[in-house]
Amino acid sequence: MSDDRVLSQNEIDNLLQDFNSGEVEAEELKDDDDEKSVKAYDFKHPDKLSKDQLRTLRMIYENFARLLNTSLSTQLRTVIHVELNSIEQLSYDEFVSSLPQPTIMSICDFNPLAGEFILEINPRLGYAIVERLFGGQGSPPSNIRDFTDIEEMVIKKILKQNLSAFVEAWENVIDLKPRIKSLESNPQFTQIVPGNDMVILATFDAEVAEAEGLINVCIPYIVLEPIVSKLNAQYWFSTARDSTNTEELEKLKDRLSNAKLPVMADLGTSTITVADLLDLQSGDVIKLDQKTIKEAIVKVGSKEKFIGKPGVVGSKLAIEISSVLDKEEAVEDE
Repeated sequence: MSDDRVLSQNEIDNLLQDFNSGEVEAEELKDDDDEKSVKAYDFKHPDKLSKDQLRTLRMIYENFARLLNTSLSTQLRTVIHVELNSIEQLSYDEFVSSLPQPTIMSICDFNPLAGEFILEINPRLGYAIVERLFGGQGSPPSNIRDFTDIEEMVIKKILKQNLSAFVEAWENVIDLKPRIKSLESNPQFTQIVPGNDMVILATFDAEVAEAEGLINVCIPYIVLEPIVSKLNAQYWFSTARDSTNTEELEKLKDRLSNAKLPVMADLGTSTITVADLLDLQSGDVIKLDQKTIKEAIVKVGSKEKFIGKPGVVGSKLAIEISSVLDKEEAVEDE
């Protein structure tokens, strides 16, 4: 591997002058040239991904961290902070040797691609998650112990729910459908690839309630190899722009359609004295300023949207929509 550089005219003139004056020998120039043309290369840690591909991975995992913050905060009802720390290329053995024991290693399919990846969570974070779900403050124990079957089941459920954040982070590159295959606590018993195979490790700093620790996402390079060509900024941004299409709008409409809104019928108003208000008893009648045969205005939230007729359906009060207020009528009424 050479490091070629074009010399300027001044550098050439100075070099010739030194050579003619005897200050620089030809053999010395040859040795210097040989020195500069050689670069150290570690065959145990070959770089599989380019800088551009690593930048794309960083964007993917930064998005994953933001989604995980929102998802875990909602589930645990506490402040969660997850931030990408680093992305490294190392051997699988080096990754395994860096993990604590016990830990939480979730072995997942990388569907539709062949192979598996690991989502590892520090045990202190795992204890905090379990305690929060059981109503505690989320403080990890002083002594790290093995997880019980019930605790493992709870953690597996949380991890399964948060795989959606991983899917959404990767959606501009590939449509993933991951599935948790097993949950392991001993890193030495977990072997998804040979020990000297290269893996891409994303490490996150995480704070869950009163606990701090690391979250690791380990994907073997051999699993990512079929989509390595897509890991470039140009492809990622072009796919991101294309994703804002009809399908995405339909998804947004579906989510909005499930939102609940308060609906209220204005049947009339009345004015009474404070003394009358204090004397009100069960069965008393308050006379309204509107007749029962008059149609009522129906509000959605604070906006007047419909005209309806009050009535009864079975044993429940109801209102039948007779007309829809258009935008101009609603503005005039306001």
